[in-house]
Amino acid sequence: MAEEKNMSEYNEASIRSLDWKEHIRLRPGMYIGKLGDGSAPDDGIYVLIKEVIDNCIDEHTMGYGKQVELTIENKTVTVRDYGRGIPLGKLVDVVSKINTGAKYDSKAFQKSVGLNGVGTKAVNALSQYFKVTAYRDGKERTAEFEKGELIKEHKETKTDEPNGTFVSFVPDETVFRNYHFLHEYLDNQLWNYCYLNAGLAMHFNGKKYVSKNGLLDLLLRKTNPDELRYPIVHLKGEDIEVAISHNSDYGEDIFSFVNGQFTTQGGTHQQAFREAYVKVIRDFYKKDYEASDIRTSIVAAVSVRVQEPVFESQTKTKLGSQNVYENGPSMKKFVEEFLSKELNNFLHRNPTVSDALRKRIEQNERERKELAGIKKLANDRAKKANLHNKKLRDCRVHLNEEAPQKNREEFVATQNNTTIFITEGDSASGSITKSRSVDTQAVFSLRGKPLNSFGLTKKVVYENEEFNLLQHALNIEDGLEGLRYNNVVIATDADVDGMHIRLLMMTFFLQFFPDLVKKGHVYILETPLFRVRNKQETIYCFDEEERQIAVNKLGGKPEITRFKGLGEISPEEFGRFIGPQIRLQPVILEQGDHIQNLLEYYMGKNTMERQEFIINNLKIELDLVHN
Repeated sequence: MAEEKNMSEYNEASIRSLDWKEHIRLRPGMYIGKLGDGSAPDDGIYVLIKEVIDNCIDEHTMGYGKQVELTIENKTVTVRDYGRGIPLGKLVDVVSKINTGAKYDSKAFQKSVGLNGVGTKAVNALSQYFKVTAYRDGKERTAEFEKGELIKEHKETKTDEPNGTFVSFVPDETVFRNYHFLHEYLDNQLWNYCYLNAGLAMHFNGKKYVSKNGLLDLLLRKTNPDELRYPIVHLKGEDIEVAISHNSDYGEDIFSFVNGQFTTQGGTHQQAFREAYVKVIRDFYKKDYEASDIRTSIVAAVSVRVQEPVFESQTKTKLGSQNVYENGPSMKKFVEEFLSKELNNFLHRNPTVSDALRKRIEQNERERKELAGIKKLANDRAKKANLHNKKLRDCRVHLNEEAPQKNREEFVATQNNTTIFITEGDSASGSITKSRSVDTQAVFSLRGKPLNSFGLTKKVVYENEEFNLLQHALNIEDGLEGLRYNNVVIATDADVDGMHIRLLMMTFFLQFFPDLVKKGHVYILETPLFRVRNKQETIYCFDEEERQIAVNKLGGKPEITRFKGLGEISPEEFGRFIGPQIRLQPVILEQGDHIQNLLEYYMGKNTMERQEFIINNLKIELDLVHN
């Protein structure tokens, strides 16, 4: 009893104060969101880069510095801007003292991205090595840190370098385990900076990024211009810019930004745009169209400048501000007034565009009405199926969605970490089900190969029982707002049949729910191809190169097992591959990858190009096997 009393004792000795770097390292998620390994665009290593570049962008916005240089060599990141440079006497304080910075002066940084003075301090604390140099008026000063601890402060010296700031850091591998940078994510990040800062030149490992036409360029890059129903409508006003068109994809594709920050989770400005756009269209055509008919197939970008923005997290992915300026108009009123005037005028002046837009809306209306009866029957079937549905083995966080209000924040954070594995066959789904984390990981079992949905209409989603049940499991019928799992992982065997199932699932998502892929929710599970072991050690290898390294390491004649399917891996072993060390290969749409073109190439009629692609890649695969 005495021991139990001591365990629960609460007195002065129980209270501990952490310094700034200890707190950041103990609770990194509070400052940079999830850690991750670089497989997702919002993983911490990209947030570190963003925090440093955001300061460069703020300098550019103030009129100082027209270019930013980013270099990544191995795992060392360097960023150089040509702004005014950090004041030399405050160099150490700016990167190592919380609540230190120029952004508290709202006159200087009224519409800055970051106002809390945390950004570079978090980068410093979470880096195994951090170096900052300020160049200012012919003088320079450098400071070096390890895990936030100052190890060397150089004396001020003369320099011929132009004004600006240089930052170099190496993310701490004890915090970001097994991390790697995917250049596709950085590519998107840098392009977004350029679209929102016309004339700014960014350089990344020798590649130059620059935009002259802002959000118009963004939509041209994100869509296939040949598939747009009408030329992009590009409107600019004070503190607001929008670009709008429609294509033939399902869903809504809206990119939103605040003060140059890409708000991947939207917020008050994006919702204001969605509502205001519907109102303006109804008023213009004098017809009470359904909101979904107006917005289906929309591709749009909206950027606003807000005075002292309030975000819902340190990573600034969702705007919470209700007003644009202090004591100014609400976000909803601000966006609505702008669109009511500018978009209304544009549609009056461009009857060809307004006619094409009306036809797109009325096509959506016809398709919705045609689907109404089928959807009702399918939804009824899905509800009945769910009572006895063994296809979905859900996770606890969704089986108990009525979480106590006092634990709401923790509950939402857990929801954001949920994963669903889509797998084929009883043996594979059985292994995953037995080894998964029942709190956050769910399993959906496919029955054989799914239907090839290329070229089919959304009617097939409701008529095909498997697609319909999967749609309900994900809760994406009406868009991504209700998505129940942050990570949708396709888990198939690494053989021809498994690859075919991956392709068919990707076709389904890209054809009917492209936002799921575009927003970075879809992954491929990487599982080991080989197990190499002797009596002392077991090594799991994910490719031929890793197998050879393992054989050399163990020496002698170790036992080598080639896994042919997921069902051959025991649940105990499988737990290693879907736990903290899980390897996920993100499905990324690169620049120039327009969805219909991709689907036509891989899933359409045979073409010489595809035959050549298969032959060339098959030869590479055979060479690897023989070697």
